[in-house]
Amino acid sequence: MTTFALVHGGAHGGWCWEELVPELEALGHSAVTPDLPFEDGEAGALEWARVVADAIPADAEDVVVVGHSLAGMCLPVVPSFRPVRRLVFLGAMVPVPGMVYLDYLATEPDAVTFAGASDLSQGELPDNASGISWENARDGFYHDVPEPVARRAWERLRPQTLTVFTERCPIDKWPDVPSTYIVMSDDRAVGPAWSRRVAKDRLGADLIELHGSHSPFYSRPAELARVLDRI
Repeated sequence: MTTFALVHGGAHGGWCWEELVPELEALGHSAVTPDLPFEDGEAGALEWARVVADAIPADAEDVVVVGHSLAGMCLPVVPSFRPVRRLVFLGAMVPVPGMVYLDYLATEPDAVTFAGASDLSQGELPDNASGISWENARDGFYHDVPEPVARRAWERLRPQTLTVFTERCPIDKWPDVPSTYIVMSDDRAVGPAWSRRVAKDRLGADLIELHGSHSPFYSRPAELARVLDRI
């Protein structure tokens, strides 16, 4: 049995895994779904990683950490707190050790394609980081998710602190842990071309492609669970 630490992306919460967790449990696995401390403007990737590590049972021996979207910023920091077998980047950002992420995004304009964050690649922060309209959420996060499910998710979106974009990455060296990158072919929030490029050139990761949107935990939870099971 594998313990999956499922780490939600920006503006979301542990609730977004609600359809994936039963699928993983049916395959014989367990999962933890911590809430990242978005309400704390001082909390960056180090504190996010600490929250994830604390949520994993101390006696769990086979641990895979899955980070969706913005959660990728803390994924390589988690092994600083406890051993993990694999890191899985699910349509996720990939930090650069020792670097400020806004500086990196200025050189990678196709990394963030979400309409609600169009200024990030120019090194600018939006005036209202928590104001995600239904139209932007529907198109960028949930375009192939049934509308009632998408609306319920949108209604639960949380204010998003942006410390992970402006702080220096808290690790100076990438952990010695194998990685897998899962790219969604029609992702409208994180650029698929960038995802493929970073998976190959920077992570040396196994690359898996899924059809569909940025939110496969809602659009295809059973398929995503089978992919994670194979990993």
